[in-house]
Amino acid sequence: MVRGRMAAVMCGALLLGLALLLALTLTCSRAKNVVAVAPTPVRFFSPQFPVVDLFLGQQDQVDRLREEADVCVLVYYAPWCAHSINTRDHIQQVALRMANEVRFVGVNCWWNQGKCRKQKSFFKYPVIQLFYRRFGPIEYRGPLVGEYIESFIRKVVSPLTYLPTRSALNTFISHHEQGVVGFFEFNSSPQPPGYVTFLTSALHALRRDSQKAVRFGVVTNQEVAEGVSLREDESVYLHRRFNTSLVFPREERNFTAEAICNWVYENRESVVHWIQPTGAKSYSLEAELHKGPALLTFLPHNPLTANHQLLSEVVDVALRYRSCCLSELQFDGGIPSALLTPSGSPLPGPRCCQSLLLSGSRSESNANSNSNSSASICELCVNRSAPGSTSCSPLLRSRCSVMELEAVLDSYLRNIVVPVPSTCTNLRNTYSPFSHYSACCRTLPQDPETPARSDPHCPLVVDSVTGLHCRTNKTLRFYLLDSHLSWPLAQRLGALGNQSTRTFTTIVNLRDETHYVLENADKNSLEHFILNFSAPYSPLHRHLVGHRELHPPQSLIQEVTTHSFIDTVMDPERDVLVFYYSGWCGFCTVLNHVLLRLARLFQGNSALTVARINVGLNDLPWEFMVDHLPSFLFFPKHRKQMSVKFPDSAPVTLPNLVRFILQHTGHAPQAPGAGPASLLEAELRSLQGEVLALQQAREQLSRQLAALWRENRRLAFHARALTSYHAQLQSHNAELQEQSGRLETLYREKSRQLADAVGRLQELADASEELLAENSLLKVLLTVLREREGEEPERTRKTQGKEASS
Repeated sequence: MVRGRMAAVMCGALLLGLALLLALTLTCSRAKNVVAVAPTPVRFFSPQFPVVDLFLGQQDQVDRLREEADVCVLVYYAPWCAHSINTRDHIQQVALRMANEVRFVGVNCWWNQGKCRKQKSFFKYPVIQLFYRRFGPIEYRGPLVGEYIESFIRKVVSPLTYLPTRSALNTFISHHEQGVVGFFEFNSSPQPPGYVTFLTSALHALRRDSQKAVRFGVVTNQEVAEGVSLREDESVYLHRRFNTSLVFPREERNFTAEAICNWVYENRESVVHWIQPTGAKSYSLEAELHKGPALLTFLPHNPLTANHQLLSEVVDVALRYRSCCLSELQFDGGIPSALLTPSGSPLPGPRCCQSLLLSGSRSESNANSNSNSSASICELCVNRSAPGSTSCSPLLRSRCSVMELEAVLDSYLRNIVVPVPSTCTNLRNTYSPFSHYSACCRTLPQDPETPARSDPHCPLVVDSVTGLHCRTNKTLRFYLLDSHLSWPLAQRLGALGNQSTRTFTTIVNLRDETHYVLENADKNSLEHFILNFSAPYSPLHRHLVGHRELHPPQSLIQEVTTHSFIDTVMDPERDVLVFYYSGWCGFCTVLNHVLLRLARLFQGNSALTVARINVGLNDLPWEFMVDHLPSFLFFPKHRKQMSVKFPDSAPVTLPNLVRFILQHTGHAPQAPGAGPASLLEAELRSLQGEVLALQQAREQLSRQLAALWRENRRLAFHARALTSYHAQLQSHNAELQEQSGRLETLYREKSRQLADAVGRLQELADASEELLAENSLLKVLLTVLREREGEEPERTRKTQGKEASS
């Protein structure tokens, strides 16, 4: 019995499920597609340009087109993307110039029915990839500008620079970019195997850095290769200016393209860094600025043309700035022989180099000459013995201690006859722990614009930036930016007067939140700019970023900016209360009504100015900054150096601010012979004057309040009268509305009666017409009856006559 019930239940559930499935199928089959079908895409690139446009996303044809060309450029785009649309014209122009060397292919990777959309997953468009024969992809990540794109394509087309002569080799390695030279003999085979590996390593470097900060050159002549001390075939040489140049260690590493590329980037040096923001959110500049003080040079750069003159000057200054190793010092007599090994290389061991001004040399030189002053400089290099150290590493070029320099200088001066020689000597120091030292002293002409040594705020400026990298603790890093791409950044940093040349130079110290602006960018001014920044007491003035004035000076609260702050606050004839605020400070907004009431209270007082400054938009000198917001600073007249800050513990209320101002208000300077009594009397008179002014203001306010109270009462009476009149109008309006309702009801009733009367008249008219018709019929019948009545007597007479006659 139970099994029968369970079978019945199971059958019922199965039938119900089938019914629901059938209903759902019918419902879904009847549903209409509410999404419109995407239209078939059209060509994105113009057919007038040599760009193969796969606008249907034919990813299967990309491999075939790529294999047919030595160098192929693939541009994956989305037709709706603004960046793709802006880049299209640049790609077409580059393709027009390089159609004979490179094949350009555009692929629509957004259409949902194309194979590219199904196989690729890009997060941004356009995506530019290059293929060198079978090597790739090499993605381009630089600016989407035609000149930069073409420059990168040409680098991929020619990843190696052929160096046939010594002159070409010297020019190649003297460039400001890093140089890698490979030596391969092409005598034994048409193409040595190591050459292909070296070529692939250059392509790996392009894939790693699209700016190509490392250049690869190839030498096939033994005599030319000896210019960089390469004698073995399949050797790779990395040229370095500040450290010992290196040769790829084939006995330690495998000779592969990845190993060569990694070895180059691990040991490379850089003189200047190019920073090229891509146009989107780029953190490249911020990451570099966090490394330390940076010298930013903006110049109009075209990667396809010759370098800008300012670029050569910056590179030259940067080279001399970092040339502080012993092998880089330019001694008059060369490197001393005592500091050289028998093979001619510098002695091993870490070295410390320092430039010192000889004491007393300036005064003696000034005594001998009035027109041309000079200074004596000694460049000292201490060689610390350290077995196993064979290079002058930046980590070992530490700053010499005072004891070391004094010992070396004393030993050197005791062994010379002329106080200021012009030659370099080297001595073994027998009484100190140093093995050797070298000193090179020379007389340097002083720049007439150099400030005197007696001024502690204007230190002596050294004649040159050579080796300054090791003589200062404010080491600079050199960066270059294209002003065509980054000119808005230059304007925010203070570029105003170079709109035509688009050149601008500044030093940004992110740690100190300061930056300095160079007015005239040339080689000499750039050197002085760097030297003044590196001085212990820098004479450079911090560049302050200001904002335009929001309110005129005649307003109740004077809004001051960076440019008007000094003139307003330091006015010796006025007391000034400055309110420091910012747009993001919520507490500052709360205090605006207190400041406004204070300004109204002292309105008309010519001896006090109430001002405020938005420190979020205006930079100020450090002596005028505050540690938190909001803050109030009071600058009394005649005593501006004795500015007072409103106490943080006191509530910011109107009475407290008034008491604070009256307590620290300025006074006229004390006359000679005036005692404390006169000062107290002046103080009392000033306070009495302030109290009298406050009483007058209070009386004036009382009178104004009384007048306002009377006016308020009068307005209240008027309001009451208007209220009663309004009530009367409302009652009269109600009566009128009621009467209007009655009239409307009467009108409707009369209209109904009129309609009834019209209906009755219509009925009477119809009845009258029927009566008329009946009357006419009766008339006819009467006429007929009359005729019949007239004929009947006639017949009777005739009958009677006939009867009578008969």
